[in-house]
Amino acid sequence: MNTHILALVFLLQCAFTFGLHFHPLDPLTPQEITKTSFIVKKSHLGNLKDLTFHYLDLEEPNKTHVLQWLSPNPSKKPPPPRRRSLVVVRAGGQTHELIIDLTTSKIVSSRIYTGHGFPSLTFIELFRASKLPLTYPPFKKSILDRALNISEVSCIPFTVGWYGETTTRREVKASCFYRDGSVNVFTRPIEGITVTIDVDSMQVVKYSDRFRKPLPDKEGNDFRTKHKPFPFSCNVSDTGFKILGNRVKWANWKFHVGFTARAGVTISTASVLDPRTKRFRRVMYRGHVSETFVPYMDPTYEWYYRTFMDIGEFGFGRSAVTLQPLIDCPQNAAFLDGHVAGPDGTAQSMTNVMCVFEKNGYGASFRHTEINVPGHVITSGEADISLVVRMVATLGNYDYIVDWEFKKNGAIRVGVDLTGVLEVKATSYTSNDQITDNVYGTLVAKNTIAVNHDHYLTYYLDLDVDGNGNSLVKAKLRTVRVTDVNKTSSRRKSYSTVVKETAKTEADGRVRLGSEPVELLIVNPKKKTKIGNTVGYRLIPEHLPVTSLLTDDDYPEIRAGYTKYPVWITAYNRSERWAGGFYSDRSRGDDGLAVWSSRNREIENKDIVMWYNVGFHHIPYQEDFPVMPTLHGGFTLRPSNFFDNDPLIG
Repeated sequence: MNTHILALVFLLQCAFTFGLHFHPLDPLTPQEITKTSFIVKKSHLGNLKDLTFHYLDLEEPNKTHVLQWLSPNPSKKPPPPRRRSLVVVRAGGQTHELIIDLTTSKIVSSRIYTGHGFPSLTFIELFRASKLPLTYPPFKKSILDRALNISEVSCIPFTVGWYGETTTRREVKASCFYRDGSVNVFTRPIEGITVTIDVDSMQVVKYSDRFRKPLPDKEGNDFRTKHKPFPFSCNVSDTGFKILGNRVKWANWKFHVGFTARAGVTISTASVLDPRTKRFRRVMYRGHVSETFVPYMDPTYEWYYRTFMDIGEFGFGRSAVTLQPLIDCPQNAAFLDGHVAGPDGTAQSMTNVMCVFEKNGYGASFRHTEINVPGHVITSGEADISLVVRMVATLGNYDYIVDWEFKKNGAIRVGVDLTGVLEVKATSYTSNDQITDNVYGTLVAKNTIAVNHDHYLTYYLDLDVDGNGNSLVKAKLRTVRVTDVNKTSSRRKSYSTVVKETAKTEADGRVRLGSEPVELLIVNPKKKTKIGNTVGYRLIPEHLPVTSLLTDDDYPEIRAGYTKYPVWITAYNRSERWAGGFYSDRSRGDDGLAVWSSRNREIENKDIVMWYNVGFHHIPYQEDFPVMPTLHGGFTLRPSNFFDNDPLIG
């Protein structure tokens, strides 16, 4: 058989195995999820009755191999990377990690995890924990003593964190709410009751009923709008993007979009077209939300433990919701499904959890009017049209709208909108004038305190600016006094200049923004523009960075040390993707971004990762009740000497 026929057979095998639009970073297909769970169930673990699947995802392929396979040079293209799945299951009271080769259908690695922390909670565990208090006699008595109807009670299990215990078990604390015809469940807490549940045994292990407070009124708490969606047009006559499998191509961009149970939407291998060379140049290898941290600022017994790390404890992808046409996404949007593994390992399809659409910013990407050409007034510009990839994750009371927006000028704008309903506690106060003690929040309605809290969304940004030999440059602005007036012939006394510092190690890569004027750039020191500037991208925050105000010795802060700096730069390691550590539930801060950074590895002219915290200090206001208008945060990655001129001009 000659080489041409062999090559054709190989391509046909790849097409059959991986699909016509295969990409090495494609999420696991439903068939691959099913195959993975079948292999696990056929192993010794299948004999255990309590086998549950907590994590089932593509094992991160070798980056070098992926980039070689994606190379446009056919002669250098290796075979496609092996498809392997990484699986975490609970069985026999232990956490098991397995790597499965989907080509050979074999378990290539299996070990029992013995470190701190637990895998994310499954939906079935949360569902059972929510129903358990309703059958627990002391709880039923508490409800009866309050003259409430237990059929109108909803209980919601919350994660509990870690507070110095030497041994821990998988626990949640259930808080309960009284519906009584209301659909805004979180606004009607039954205050004073805490139910601690052992998740593995699914038993109540501690019960507390400390006091009673009046139930907040259900009148005026309905969050449903009375208006129908308006079928607006975004003034884009037809969609200019193409989606082939998981690959997206639009204008001067091409990238890969994926979906996982933990991160939700992921953006990979994003490249932008250089108008001068007509070649695509690399910008970002991988980007996604890595972790969240939502600490409530009420230290009382019923509230102190509410310090959520939603991505590791629950999963952004698992919490993704079906998007609403004309509300979540405009009429020109294309919708994409996601696939995750259920607690029993079966593949579950999540319909329309991502959308892709062209967005009209109703402004100009650039414009200018020139009046200094004799006899002419010359005006030119270009409309601000961009491409957006969006998902919405609902974590209990909060909804997070996550956007990745690609612009024709080469920028990537990353944004998140917070909305949903507030987490509140019942109080006897009906007027702000009555408050005499610390209520740790704002009275937003009668008998209703909305508790102060923070939000931190930590983004994982594996930038490969024109290649993966990159550096962090801090362009600091300094004030300089004019000292030699005679030589300069100037009447000025001062000016500002730029002093550039290149970070050498990970310690240099931990940056507090806001204390001094500085621009942060990720540059490729080996690549220059035609006139000799170093190519790069710069980080542009959309508001002043927010960092944690908790003390370093507070247990939630020990777990979430990655919130102490808005910017971190670390050396690339394919296993280091989750800022709060791989096992976030009940973690102790001995794994994760802060620990990795403390190794102080070299980051100059290396394959590096930028981590950026989008943070919010949320002091609630009455306008946030009964539903919170969207609150926006984000940042932009913008080319800085990456092109030889404005790419919109070409």
